[in-house]
Amino acid sequence: MKLKVMLSIQHIIGYLFLVGLLPAHAAVHQHRFVIKEAPHSKLCSSKNILTVNGQFPGPVLYANTGDTLVVNVQNDGSQNITIHWHGVKQPRYPWSDGPEFVTQCPIRPGTNFSQEISLSDEEGTLWWHAHSDWSRATVHGALVIRPANKTNYPFPTPAAEVPLILGEWWKSDVQAIVNEFVASGGDANNSDAFLINGQPGDLYPCSRNDTFKLTVEKGKTYMLRMVNAVMNNIMFFSIANHQLTIVGTDGAYVKPFKTNYIAISPGQTMDVLLEANQNLDNYYMAARAYNSLNGIAFDNTTTTAIIQYRGNYTPSALILPNLPNFNDTNASFNFTRTFKSLANKQHPVDVPLNITTNLLFTFSMNTLPCQNESCGGPNGDRFAASVNNISFVLPRIDILGAYYKNVKGVYRDEFPSFPPFDFNFTGDSLPVELQHPDQRTQVHVLEYGTNVEIVLQGTSLLGGIDHPIHLHGYSFYVVGSGLGNFDRDKDPLNYNLVDPPLQNTIAIVRNGWATIRFKADNPGVWFMHCHFDRHVNWGMEMAFIVKDGTGSQQKLLPPPPDMPKGDSASARIHDFMWMNPPEFYGSKSDEDPRLVLEEVRKITQVMHVSEEHSVKLAAYGLKNLVYDWVVAWRKGRGEGDVPTTWQEF
Repeated sequence: MKLKVMLSIQHIIGYLFLVGLLPAHAAVHQHRFVIKEAPHSKLCSSKNILTVNGQFPGPVLYANTGDTLVVNVQNDGSQNITIHWHGVKQPRYPWSDGPEFVTQCPIRPGTNFSQEISLSDEEGTLWWHAHSDWSRATVHGALVIRPANKTNYPFPTPAAEVPLILGEWWKSDVQAIVNEFVASGGDANNSDAFLINGQPGDLYPCSRNDTFKLTVEKGKTYMLRMVNAVMNNIMFFSIANHQLTIVGTDGAYVKPFKTNYIAISPGQTMDVLLEANQNLDNYYMAARAYNSLNGIAFDNTTTTAIIQYRGNYTPSALILPNLPNFNDTNASFNFTRTFKSLANKQHPVDVPLNITTNLLFTFSMNTLPCQNESCGGPNGDRFAASVNNISFVLPRIDILGAYYKNVKGVYRDEFPSFPPFDFNFTGDSLPVELQHPDQRTQVHVLEYGTNVEIVLQGTSLLGGIDHPIHLHGYSFYVVGSGLGNFDRDKDPLNYNLVDPPLQNTIAIVRNGWATIRFKADNPGVWFMHCHFDRHVNWGMEMAFIVKDGTGSQQKLLPPPPDMPKGDSASARIHDFMWMNPPEFYGSKSDEDPRLVLEEVRKITQVMHVSEEHSVKLAAYGLKNLVYDWVVAWRKGRGEGDVPTTWQEF
């Protein structure tokens, strides 16, 4: 097996050179991820969790700017999985980006997929995590990208670099929790503990020995490489008696600033300098959730770790640091607004100024009707969420594969540039009718090279809440933010176009807005979504298709030879036909049967089904379905000439 994996990785590396994805001078780091169940004990009980290589959190990967990682993912678990490389732009190569049914079909149990992760200008802390259901609760780890050779940090080199991952823990099975709240239409159960580097800390039961400890030497400076891997909460973090210096976020440097606390969103990463300048003693570091909407249940516990100075002394009683109140919106918002890029010769900015595409996206909590008002959401309805009033429905075929092979009917390219209704987005009393979104699979198409500005506008539907928005395939400049409704006449006058921060995840403050800008120069299919996972389950996501440019280095690269296959061709074709009404195919009825069969053939190709199997599926296994579909189409058009048998058809 090991020899087979090595040969596969060598094959992949050769393929990378062949398609021009791997520069001749780049370093290549090879890793193997084995997805498997492993027993872990916390909070007085044990359970099996999904892991990478049995580790929780997963392994930390190290590279330099411009390097490439080849990660062979072997799924020895019991459920489908994908791996996303959060914050890596993957130039021209979304095939390894990872979101399930957006850029790939999942890696099924018993199969593997070698992912090529091409680093470009990212430098700092990023991370990797599962991107299928809630598997990322336990399948995640840090990705540390150091400066390229012959370059340095824009600050004195720290004595040590310490990954610090905020996570959480449920005593019960995470997948069972997801299944339950999806079935009920209500909210998800809260976690039982938050974690620092996989440990809850000594404030929780049975956890005195389950506390992460960092030993420091007085007079030295340490870099904390922070990741918020929590599922549904922005987190406050602080260290008793110590100030922190923020020097980077989301794989880009910022102007250093000192702070007594941090507010970090799910998906966000930060590079934080800790000066060990206090008396020899032990000091708590602590984190707890920020929750902006009163009346919403959340995990209000506090996770701790310990800074312990090296030396001879009798430790004092540990004291918790001062953290903002759990509902302190200003503390979260003001911290987020403090970031500014270095914007110097070594680390310049390139903010798009001549905007050619203006978009306004609203992010809303919603409800969908439930039969007999029997669901667990407000008024017996089912919770939903939306972008521009569209609650996204994941297809059963990945959008990228469908786009690349021109398969019709998997998605529509009609995602609106603006919300369909113009209303007081953050008003106190909004009509109930606004709560009900449309459920669709739609993408927004961007021409290559366009300069894009998106106003991300929160709404007060169902009370409103903060939304950490993440864009795959790009980092963007956050040029402005504010409370209330965006004012298109006044707010742009206060944009920061000189040194805005470069990020891939930005928290829209509750009932507020943020404006981002980027140049659409990375062709492919790229997901945008809220990084609260329950909001993703409810539909708060969309996707961009960025078209090819004209130059040879401006085109989407071909897929690798080992792309994961789909689960069930027949089931997916069934979904395709019944999710897409017959009128999608035009007006000439005598052409439609052939078009349907052609789409069946393309779908099986996207799912890497053999040509022989494809023909059999189209001609035999699906003949009744195709026949029923065409009959329904002709009846719907009021045509009397309907074939009565498959042979006649």
